[in-house]
Amino acid sequence: MDKTIRQIVDKALGGGELNASELRALFAVPYLSEESYLIQYASRKMSDDACKGKAEVHAQVGLNSGSCPRDCQFCSFAAMNKVFTSSKVRPLEEIIESCLNFEAGGANAIYLMATATYKFEDFLKVGREVKNALKTEVPLIANVGDFDEDEAKALKKSGFAGIYHAVRLGEGVITKIDPQKRLQTVSLAAKAGLRVGTCLEPVGPEHTLEELVEKTLITRDMKPAYSGAGRRVNIPGSPLAAHGSLSYAQMALILAAVRLAIGYDVVGNCTHEPNKIGAMAGASLLWAEVGSNPRDTSESTVRGWTVKNTQEVLTEAGWEILEGPSMMYR
Repeated sequence: MDKTIRQIVDKALGGGELNASELRALFAVPYLSEESYLIQYASRKMSDDACKGKAEVHAQVGLNSGSCPRDCQFCSFAAMNKVFTSSKVRPLEEIIESCLNFEAGGANAIYLMATATYKFEDFLKVGREVKNALKTEVPLIANVGDFDEDEAKALKKSGFAGIYHAVRLGEGVITKIDPQKRLQTVSLAAKAGLRVGTCLEPVGPEHTLEELVEKTLITRDMKPAYSGAGRRVNIPGSPLAAHGSLSYAQMALILAAVRLAIGYDVVGNCTHEPNKIGAMAGASLLWAEVGSNPRDTSESTVRGWTVKNTQEVLTEAGWEILEGPSMMYR
């Protein structure tokens, strides 16, 4: 056992804040090594303490599909990837039905996801309709593009409890979005009383240790409801597909290192897509999804993650499932 790695892990478990060089050392460990399993064990322990042993399943409904000018190379909606050449908006009745099904199935939070071309006013209207239709206090979360201060306040007023937002790996280089704009949106959301969930994503084999460290520390600085790590699902024909993808075993080390860097104050540790290796390694949050999806080339995702089978992934990994509204967005 590498003594330095053990010292870093002990520091994190003791409540110490890891610096960039210590986090880099964790990411650099061979993923099938003894040190890797120590990091994953420590991550699971920290996650268990942070969420009091209760894992969550959050559910997302995609509202629209179509060609998006932001051109995020990892996204099926990117204009450059030529997957969706025409726009389609899901009917409000179907959106509400999906949200109610998720609620009845036990989802701890419900997300509405839209591309950057979706009109903000329409998104607010859908949010209000969904919020009025929900029968419990399950929080409603917005997964949308960047917005200004007035729009942040409007999201809060329309019934949203929080947002999902991230400074993605390669932001500003493989996307047409300024990383500072992403950070500004996070700041405005927090100012408006919206809790922010985030993640180190989408991780691919080409990403350097330095970028993994940089983006992880950005998530920590957000003081988020949850962080974590999600791998890139390659879109056929996209420029990034040539790099291949990481295995869930490789991702387990990465999400565990992120957990140790984020610390006990952040309740949740997420990974995507749902997998038992990640759940064993400390992921306490997984997603179920319907509708359009940036990782799918179908207008309505066929990835098959219902609340029930996502909960089963967590229970197979030894987690208890939280009943009721999310602790992460309280």
